Amino acid sequence: MNKKLRAMAELLVVAICTIAFALTIVGILASVLGRGAAGNRDFVEYWASGHLLVHHADPYDVHLIAPLEQSQGFPREIAALVMPNPPWSLPLMAPLGLLGAKTAELLWIALSLACLIASVRMVWRLHGSPKTSLNVLGYTFAPALSCLFSGQVAIFVLFGFVLFLRLHRTRPLLAGISLWLCMLKPHLFLPFGMVLFLWVILTRSYRILVGTVVALGASTMIAMSLDPMVWHHYSEMMRTARVDRLSIPCWSIVLRQTIWPHTAAVQFLPIAVGCIWALIYFRRHRSEWNWLEDSSLLMLVSLLLAPYTWLMDQTVLLPALLHGIYLTRSRNLKAVLALAGAVIEIGVLLGLALLHSNFFLWTSPAWLVWYLLATRTSQVMSWNEPPPRDQGAAMTTKNA
Repeated sequence: MNKKLRAMAELLVVAICTIAFALTIVGILASVLGRGAAGNRDFVEYWASGHLLVHHADPYDVHLIAPLEQSQGFPREIAALVMPNPPWSLPLMAPLGLLGAKTAELLWIALSLACLIASVRMVWRLHGSPKTSLNVLGYTFAPALSCLFSGQVAIFVLFGFVLFLRLHRTRPLLAGISLWLCMLKPHLFLPFGMVLFLWVILTRSYRILVGTVVALGASTMIAMSLDPMVWHHYSEMMRTARVDRLSIPCWSIVLRQTIWPHTAAVQFLPIAVGCIWALIYFRRHRSEWNWLEDSSLLMLVSLLLAPYTWLMDQTVLLPALLHGIYLTRSRNLKAVLALAGAVIEIGVLLGLALLHSNFFLWTSPAWLVWYLLATRTSQVMSWNEPPPRDQGAAMTTKNA
């Protein structure tokens, strides 16, 4: 009887995920094949910046970006999208500028999908390759699908983070280089970064630090070779664009708007508290620190308290949630996770503004609560799965 219930529960989860994935793929195909498709997705800001950079122009100039985006179908009545990522991220965008917008968009989607699949597979292997069909929860994680749909960069950030988890023991220099992808959105990794720096010093894993510095230095030099004033252009864009004043469904911004709307410092109070908590958490667990396990809670807290974050940025929480999936015995929790993703996808399909609706405020605390519940019920692997092997074994023994 129990086996039948488990099979039915797993089938339900897979069915929900499959439907969500199918609807998203239909939406992506309709968007890509539609007229002016590239201009109707966030991807267009990366293509426009890459196009300007390879022609030695200012990749952050809204007056140059707007005509390029509008030529690809971006609405003229809406303010142009300007890439807020720092200059060291520009080498990722530059190749797009060598291609037409349509071709570049197809390449971007293909690379994003490949990074998502590779990330889920690596996390699965790190946990000992458990025999379960619930990997589909990783491939159909709603923020990741939303990232694919919009053409955002968060999936590449996820890929860099998972590479670090995979390589930090065996290939520390490459692990450090992979963190360059995480630095595409550095504000998502503030508590993580503080703990990582302390861990590097305490364990003398200096190759990780060297790899990161080399990658950031090389990418910055490439950007400056194409636009020598790129840092000045970036600072001017950030000063005038005022990303901190945008209407973003993020708890730090809600706090600022509620208390002192015109005081930007309030927006950074939660992440400051998060950094203090991260240092205390690391101090308690440093003797048995394991990045595969302990980074999960770090990232969940980081995303919840980030100074600003979009729904798509929650893609980087995939390793944490997969960690919970592989540990928990609760079929109900796995079904709840699938249903939560379905609710997000339904919200998007119903026309809720993907970037600006407060409907999505519940998501980041929901992932944290779900993870805490999942790890509390993790006495043994779920559904009689075999114990983890290889690096995954360190999850339970914590012999990092």
